[in-house]
Amino acid sequence: MLVTVTDTPPAPPPGPAAPDGRRRRRFVAMSIWAVAFVAAWLLIGLPTDPLYAFAWLWAATIAWRSDRPWRTHLGFARDWLPVVVLLALYNLSRGFADNGATPHAYELIVTDRWMFGWAMDGQVPTVWLQQHLYDPDGIHWWDVGVSWVYFSHFVVTLAAAVVLWLRSRPRWAAFMRRWGFLCASGLVTYFLYPAAPPWWAAQYGMLEEVARISTRGWREFGMHGAGNLLNAGQIASNPVAAMPSLHTAWALFVVVFFLGATRRRWWPLLLCYPLAMTFTLVYAGEHYVIDVLVGWAYVGVTFLVVGLAERWWAARRARRRPVEPDPAGAATSQAGTGPAGEPGPDVDSAPKASTGARAGAGTDSGPESGPAPERTVSAGR
Repeated sequence: MLVTVTDTPPAPPPGPAAPDGRRRRRFVAMSIWAVAFVAAWLLIGLPTDPLYAFAWLWAATIAWRSDRPWRTHLGFARDWLPVVVLLALYNLSRGFADNGATPHAYELIVTDRWMFGWAMDGQVPTVWLQQHLYDPDGIHWWDVGVSWVYFSHFVVTLAAAVVLWLRSRPRWAAFMRRWGFLCASGLVTYFLYPAAPPWWAAQYGMLEEVARISTRGWREFGMHGAGNLLNAGQIASNPVAAMPSLHTAWALFVVVFFLGATRRRWWPLLLCYPLAMTFTLVYAGEHYVIDVLVGWAYVGVTFLVVGLAERWWAARRARRRPVEPDPAGAATSQAGTGPAGEPGPDVDSAPKASTGARAGAGTDSGPESGPAPERTVSAGR
């Protein structure tokens, strides 16, 4: 008896499972994280301490990728723990930047008056803005906006770094190199040139009355505990670390880092963030305009210096990398020469396959060679 059997190719492996379950799990985990964050925000305060902020950011990455194994989540702690330690040391060390010396204040006042006094009745911008916008007996919508913009300094840069860590480790490393250089440059300047902010100068009679009002906007919503950690940090921080303004430097740094990957039509919107931070700091009595301009200059120097250092390091590694022989070139050289350097056999002189053989070889296989062949099998009784 003859049985005809058709050779059918194996079925392709099944595709990945539908992501509905993963999306549902992520939504639930992120919802739990958001509720816990808001509760801690209202009871304890906004996460302005590096260690406290690190804990919340790590929890957010765990919730976002809750389907991953724990070794993946431990990788976040491995990569970020040195960053958090450096931030904590930075916060502690800048408290000793004054070294008991009298901080610089008079020259900053003179500079701001020289730049803006002609348009502000001879006042520095901080005094002029508070005379026209600050109401000790009431909180306006711009006070609320100032509080939110001021708080964003402690969140936006770290959040951008976390997103880069999740999406692109090389870009995260480039971001952290520039950010670390910027912070180190600011810290060195705090030691070399301790400078006092406007509210400090007003306390010592160098300026008219200046109120420190960066966190008062939250009271409008009854969020009296939202600024607890921030207020405590302001009390414990170095009061003479005003030059340069790293608040505006961080804001501009984040925007500039992502400008290259953003369409030009969105650039004006992104650049509104460092401008809003500038208004916030000057109006709230935290910085002079000259502090802001120097902070922006530090951002430009950071991208220039780190970019040049990266290109130098890449060129150095390329020079030290051994040159590997080209396998294709070596094979061609060996085929073209015989023993003792004599020319090898002529490739063209090799016997050519017949037209029939070539045609047969061209119909043996391939995804578009027609239906699968049939085999005839003899089955005995």
